[in-house]
Amino acid sequence: MNKKEEKVSERAKHFKEARANRLYEIAEDYTELIANLLKNQGQVRVCDIAREMGISHVSVLRTLERLERDGYLVKGTSRCIELTEKGREMALFSEKKHLLLTEFLLKLGIPKDVVATDVEGIEHHISATTLKFIEAHVKTLGHA
Repeated sequence: MNKKEEKVSERAKHFKEARANRLYEIAEDYTELIANLLKNQGQVRVCDIAREMGISHVSVLRTLERLERDGYLVKGTSRCIELTEKGREMALFSEKKHLLLTEFLLKLGIPKDVVATDVEGIEHHISATTLKFIEAHVKTLGHA
């Protein structure tokens, strides 16, 4: 393999990892939303997800197929969606990150509407180490 092929190959690894990370982010968003809708409505349908995410039914269906294939959810016979244990665990962890980061950013005095948008991105890219330090810091500040 020549140097040019090695660079392309190395570069491809980074793009592949970035794509995998985006798919994981989507899985986190969907499982967190589904868990929330199940808690509030008792059932979840494709139209509920499409409405809450502001995307088309077709986009939701494609993503749900992948999430079902990957073991995060199952679609019941009545067109309702249920999380598997794997999906519930992801949803719980995503919700924990979401709530902790929201509390932290609000304590910094950042406006709610900015926090709501920022948390949607930060929660997917924060390391477990940083999250642990934020959690410890928030505890020293006291809960709101």
